[in-house]
Amino acid sequence: MSSTRSRIALAASTLATTLLLASAAQAQEAKLAIGISGWTGFAPLTLAKEAGIFKKHGLDVSIKKIPQKDRHLAIASGDIQCAATTVETWVVWNANGVATTQIFQLDKSYGADGMVVKPGIAKIADLKGKTVAASAPGTAPYFTLAWMLKKNGLGLKDVKVVNLEPQAAANAMIAGTDGIDAAMTYEPYLGAVRAKPEAGKIIATTLDYPMVMDTFGCTPKFLAENPKAAKALADSYFDAVAMIKADPKKSFEIMGADVKQTGEAFEKSQAYLRWQDREANQKFFAGEHAQFTKEAAELLLEAGIIKQIPDLSKLATTQFLK
Repeated sequence: MSSTRSRIALAASTLATTLLLASAAQAQEAKLAIGISGWTGFAPLTLAKEAGIFKKHGLDVSIKKIPQKDRHLAIASGDIQCAATTVETWVVWNANGVATTQIFQLDKSYGADGMVVKPGIAKIADLKGKTVAASAPGTAPYFTLAWMLKKNGLGLKDVKVVNLEPQAAANAMIAGTDGIDAAMTYEPYLGAVRAKPEAGKIIATTLDYPMVMDTFGCTPKFLAENPKAAKALADSYFDAVAMIKADPKKSFEIMGADVKQTGEAFEKSQAYLRWQDREANQKFFAGEHAQFTKEAAELLLEAGIIKQIPDLSKLATTQFLK
């Protein structure tokens, strides 16, 4: 009898251990890949990975640097499940059949995105008939160009757009490349132009046109199947923002290293944006997000970037902000 009890006890113990290990493994197996760029505003995601914040929340996150113009393709292929991008870009992706849902706001640009022009161009209206370097349609720099032109009585049809990514666009201005009169770029590359004013001047930024806001989102399928992981992603981001406030020197060094900057140089770049904490997120999604998304969608349609406006009510959820 005692032998039987021992075997039963051993079996029960083994089962409990197996279940415990399986549960622990499952907690550690919340694997996902996210797509970002070297944009300063996305850096808290890098900090969350490098400082072990994602891991603390039970996430195994791989970060992939993918140009904004290709990020939706990576989502559509299943190569990544989540991404960071500007608010209006989610409109473009959904309009083109790549279903995605925003779950938290990352940052707001306060001068971190801008238009650089060659000497001799005094105002945006002077760009009529000129050549502007900007990323492809459906990206933030292209949309920023469309926005700034419209606010100054012009449209995309009034300029010639040459597609260059933000770093290449900034480098073209610094090098004085012939045939390019202006460029759309952002930090940390905008800072390189600031450091060489003789190559060109920054004629407008998001201080003048506050319309660059970044959010983080995932596919509806991922969110439905992994609600705990989605909550952990949001919590990890907010923890990273808190770490930046608590230990800025260490945080800037970690985030700067990812884009080959010193901590001091990265600190200068981040001065032109604001990362958004949980409270700021709740306020943003309470009204401003929907209002901006509507205006952005109308401009995207007018500019021919999208053929129809998707259901804007399905582009974001606030369930993971609590």
